[in-house]
Amino acid sequence: MNFARQGLAAMALCAGVLAGCAQTPALRGTGDLGVVIERASGSLQVVDHSARASLGQVTGLGDLSHAHVTYSRDARYAFVFGRDGGLTKVDLLTRRIVKRVIQAGNSIGGSVSQDGRLVVAQNYKPGGIKAFDAETLELVSEVPAEYAPGQFSKVVGLADVPGQKFAYALFDAGEIWVTDFSDPRQPKTERFAAGRQPYDGLVTPDGRYFIAGLFGEDGLALLDLWATGKGVQRILGGYGRGEEKLPVYKMPHLRGWALAGGYAFLPAIGRHEVLVVDTRTWAEASRIPVKGQPVFVMARPDGRQIWVNFAFPDNGWVQVIDTPSRAVVSTLAPGKAVLHMEFTPRGEEVWVSARDDNRVTVYDTATLEARAVLPAEAPSGIFFSHRASRIGF
Repeated sequence: MNFARQGLAAMALCAGVLAGCAQTPALRGTGDLGVVIERASGSLQVVDHSARASLGQVTGLGDLSHAHVTYSRDARYAFVFGRDGGLTKVDLLTRRIVKRVIQAGNSIGGSVSQDGRLVVAQNYKPGGIKAFDAETLELVSEVPAEYAPGQFSKVVGLADVPGQKFAYALFDAGEIWVTDFSDPRQPKTERFAAGRQPYDGLVTPDGRYFIAGLFGEDGLALLDLWATGKGVQRILGGYGRGEEKLPVYKMPHLRGWALAGGYAFLPAIGRHEVLVVDTRTWAEASRIPVKGQPVFVMARPDGRQIWVNFAFPDNGWVQVIDTPSRAVVSTLAPGKAVLHMEFTPRGEEVWVSARDDNRVTVYDTATLEARAVLPAEAPSGIFFSHRASRIGF
């Protein structure tokens, strides 16, 4: 009888061990993983960019019509910010939701602090930023974007910067704020006048400069984070003045940050041009005519090429600019409604989403040939895990 009981106990122990093994992810790194947002179904695909393959789908992420993704310090967890105010922590290895909170009425992005301990969301409604514990998603503190008594602004362009700080723009207030989370529960904020309707922001790769695009007037607003006492400097202030502007079908994004050879390549609002800016003087160096109104202007990691996608009605095209000559060298047709591009960490390939054709195309950046096509449900943003180690992402 004792032997029978011992046998049953051993069998139960083995079953428990096997069940535990079934839930344990396979031993592997996360450096070549990423996600593709499937905006129509509120889901994402976890992908392996070394294998050019989809590993599986994660559902139940809410409204992803303007989703953004950033990563934990160890690049295992993706933090997904949804338009419905949802903040979702996803485990790339198990491909499961760890936790999900609804933290606002309307959110369009977020970032992770320098030490990896805070996840900060930027919100349209009610306006402001909120900091969460990266492990638990517990609310740590918040900074309402109240720029005048009872008046709250949409927040855009949030970026992590060195020193446990975050820089961001207030669309309605016309300001740039820099918040220091060195004491996470008592953040301190500096305010700077920027210009009319800053619509997006970016940080240079070294974390020194924060630049906000201005929708309500010509030019860009630049803040030197090493010398904030100087305030905001206006750059490209005369760009487009006195010229006829085209209707803007989609706001351009600065976040791709095309920096190559000492020059910045930026999308021009309402124009079929890419602006080239000398980063030593922040003066306009030249303009590159392109096929449509640029949305993302992104540099290959080595800076040798600039890839550009466009707003409607030219959003079925992507153009490649050769950096030294500043000339368009190729026009590609990845599919209908190209929404985003993402380079592999060393830039040998780029993944391009085509929402209306339900596919992602992987291009070889040397030959410009398609290497793979992956099916996806209305794909939009593509985010690879190497973003975990980059400033401003």
